[in-house]
Amino acid sequence: MSSDAVILLETLNFAAEKHRNQRRKDPQATPYINHPIGVARILSHEGGITDIEVLQAALLHDTVEDTDTTIEELEALFGSTVSRIVQEVTDDKTLPKQERKRLQVEHAPHCSQQAKLVKLADKLYNLRDLNRCTPTGWTEDRVQEYFTWSSQVVRELQGTNSALEQKLQLLFNERGIKI
Repeated sequence: MSSDAVILLETLNFAAEKHRNQRRKDPQATPYINHPIGVARILSHEGGITDIEVLQAALLHDTVEDTDTTIEELEALFGSTVSRIVQEVTDDKTLPKQERKRLQVEHAPHCSQQAKLVKLADKLYNLRDLNRCTPTGWTEDRVQEYFTWSSQVVRELQGTNSALEQKLQLLFNERGIKI
């Protein structure tokens, strides 16, 4: 087995352990780990990304935000590049939701290329998920608001990966949203 495969499996195992008791907000209560796996797959399969650290960061991108994981823990286990990428895409949960959303738009153009890739794939996964199934308790207006806000983030990431951006543009077009 290649060293990259071993590294990815170790990263996946860590993420799976951290997210083991979490579920998505869809009616099926999908295991949360499906999300980071899906984000990494979008990057590799659809975005053509082979950078192992970007793929690791995709698998870990919600661990600090949604579990007891720390940036220091990620750095010790996976190195400074992976922990930096994760830190760049992590929202500060102590802030109100609207402020976190505003900051995502504001910070997007200043992220590293690696973090921009993870953000694009994360948005693509989430928007596809919203089209597939409305989360429990969400109205159609809330779904549309999420699409509109996501388009603002994606606009600030343009020029990062044309394949992912084209797929996002198609989703926005379906909703009548221009980026």
